[in-house]
Amino acid sequence: MNSVKTYTLFTDHDVYLFKEGRHYKLYGKFGAHSAEKDGVKGIYFSVWAPHAKKVSVIGNFNNWNHKDHILFPRWDESGIWEGFIEGLTWGTLYKYAIETARGEILEKSDPYALSWEQNKQAASLVSTTWYEWNDKEWMDNRWKKNSLQAPLSVYEMHLGSWVREGNAPDRFLNYRDIAGKLIPYIMEMGFTHVEFMPVMEYPYDPSWGYQITGFYAATSRFGSPQDLMYLIDELHKNGTGVILDWVPSHFPGDANGLHRFDGSYLYEHEDPRKGFHPDWKSYIFNYGRNEVKSFLISNAMFWLDRYHADGLRVDAVTSMLHLDYSRNEGEWEPNIYGGNVNLEAKTFLQEFNTAVYKEFGDNIITIAEESSDFPMLTKPVHEGGVGFGMKWMMGWMHDTLDYFKEDFVNRKFHHHKLTFASMYMYNENYMMPLSHDEVVHGKASLIYKMKGDEWQKFANLRTLYVYMYTHPGAKLLFMGDEFGQTGEWNFKQSLDWHLLKYPVHKGLQQLVKDLNHFYREEPAFYENQFDKIGFEWVEADDLENSVYVYLRKGKKRDDILMVVLNLAPNVLDYKIGIPSGTHWEVVFNSDDEQYSGSGVTSEILEERHEEWRGHHKSMTVKLPPLAGIILRQKKDKKYKLHRIKFKS
Repeated sequence: MNSVKTYTLFTDHDVYLFKEGRHYKLYGKFGAHSAEKDGVKGIYFSVWAPHAKKVSVIGNFNNWNHKDHILFPRWDESGIWEGFIEGLTWGTLYKYAIETARGEILEKSDPYALSWEQNKQAASLVSTTWYEWNDKEWMDNRWKKNSLQAPLSVYEMHLGSWVREGNAPDRFLNYRDIAGKLIPYIMEMGFTHVEFMPVMEYPYDPSWGYQITGFYAATSRFGSPQDLMYLIDELHKNGTGVILDWVPSHFPGDANGLHRFDGSYLYEHEDPRKGFHPDWKSYIFNYGRNEVKSFLISNAMFWLDRYHADGLRVDAVTSMLHLDYSRNEGEWEPNIYGGNVNLEAKTFLQEFNTAVYKEFGDNIITIAEESSDFPMLTKPVHEGGVGFGMKWMMGWMHDTLDYFKEDFVNRKFHHHKLTFASMYMYNENYMMPLSHDEVVHGKASLIYKMKGDEWQKFANLRTLYVYMYTHPGAKLLFMGDEFGQTGEWNFKQSLDWHLLKYPVHKGLQQLVKDLNHFYREEPAFYENQFDKIGFEWVEADDLENSVYVYLRKGKKRDDILMVVLNLAPNVLDYKIGIPSGTHWEVVFNSDDEQYSGSGVTSEILEERHEEWRGHHKSMTVKLPPLAGIILRQKKDKKYKLHRIKFKS
């Protein structure tokens, strides 16, 4: 006897929007929801399985019997099955038993479940996202913190390996425990945001969270949905934004997941040339299917809405946009125009960005991990762009790391790897990433990418960080890089925090801390970070000395800073042409002893009224070896401040 009662949360308009690909709040409809019918409390279930012959709810309440609690198909041919089971409450374990057109019985976890078990069965858990938030002040004012004209310095982290309880392989800290350790550290270090690698439920630890099965569930490895909300809430209360990695690019083929959900290719594209990812052995969403678009955009909304996320970093956008990504000739089919752009994926991304920015405005940021030169990725959709707020600057990252790997005597032959980014840095709104991808799979840690002996390696890395923090664009640094983690990142264990007992590591950490605070306090570094008026080369072509000089400018006339990088291992007395009437002082030196530098004092040795490189005046500056220095115009009353325009 079927003990499921008829019940619905769907209106006809809900179904219409779902089928049109324009329902963006499906998490309030699908899944398991507390409900009441005829005065009796219970749980309402609904699931999309249009090709199923029968769908039932199985769980610990009925001994996982698929014959007892059969859902009802809606009359409107939407493919939605639904029903009410009285007496059930929070904590109930369940799955859907789906009888396919071929008569198979598939046991599937709920795509909209808010929690999953952490075991091989990975059953769904009737749960709730109710939480009493205390971050109103942050939420009311976060548009200021997430603005493109605000400093954005992001600390990317993997929750399972930032720190562990006693460094035990199988003892993760709870979200709440992480909050107690992370928040003081972030505040001290001066990062403006943290970015969590995927927190959505995933079955396989070595995937780092990028092979998601529970798109609406906070992974129970670290606690409950409310525990994660507490972590985000506390970060917000302490002035730190939260960006979540979001993976709409693919999903794994686990038997209880989205793959062949009702026996058909429902969420994935049926054509393997579009529906199977050869690198990751996973399945690609069918971006041309309206119901799938509703599922994915609702998922983005869910994390921004229910979890108060301040941004989504969208993973693997390059693979989504290119039909030939990781495919040989003959393994992909061109689009209707004969090109390699996945037009359905592009349209989906445009609709996603349009929807979330319409809902949340400038309170949130969307960031694309995209490694090609796909045009107009961060331009508005109404102008033909894809609509992202920012894009990872992968070209800058590759060129920069390639340069710092070079022998000092060869750097003159690679000098323009550090200047090339200025040719395109305003084509998009860029975030400069030194991410987890650069410190795994045999690529070596950042410190061991650097050239030279131990002192030179640390000096190089300190200077690289000066270059990154003073270059136009937002910043992203992966956990451990701030103190010079020596081993490659290992997701199975904690970072090597013990390294901080060594002065070179402690000094590097202090440098990153000071750069974060300097970046946040100096409008010249962030107000025009996406505007051409914010950057100007002073010396871009000194190949022989491996010296670079550039200006950063804010909106006010006196917000001007000069950056000088000496990427040779010797001290230089370096001459720089400057406009008449300007006077400068060194305000930051990466070679300072507090950073475990050599302690060479960088100073203005002389100022002369003689022409140098098109200017009527020059100054000679002592440059420490393998160091970056920052200079500011003197603001003494006897000096007149100038809005500087250098001659290229």
